[in-house]
Amino acid sequence: MARRGRVELRRIEDRTSRQVRFSKRRAGLFKKAFELSLLCDAEVALLVFSPAGRLYEYSSSSIEGTYDRYQQFAESGRNLVQGDANISNDEDPSNIQSRLRKITAW
Repeated sequence: MARRGRVELRRIEDRTSRQVRFSKRRAGLFKKAFELSLLCDAEVALLVFSPAGRLYEYSSSSIEGTYDRYQQFAESGRNLVQGDANISNDEDPSNIQSRLRKITAW
């Protein structure tokens, strides 16, 4: 049984072939997102914009709720990174403990 070799990733020049490949790959991606959410009980949101500008979306729960959760996560990560720039070696231990709690929560 012959194996498939590595696929060279490059833009497909033929417009029709590119559209067919996009549709098939999009369907596979949405199937994987569904499987991930179902099998692992993960909260998944997927947004895909076609070359023509059409929006395709999948969400295992509310896409707005997932986006809000992402925004909170990203904001806490930015605050954490900005706070790390202000850390010095002679900080009091209670502040370090609070930072460790933030890192663990993040």
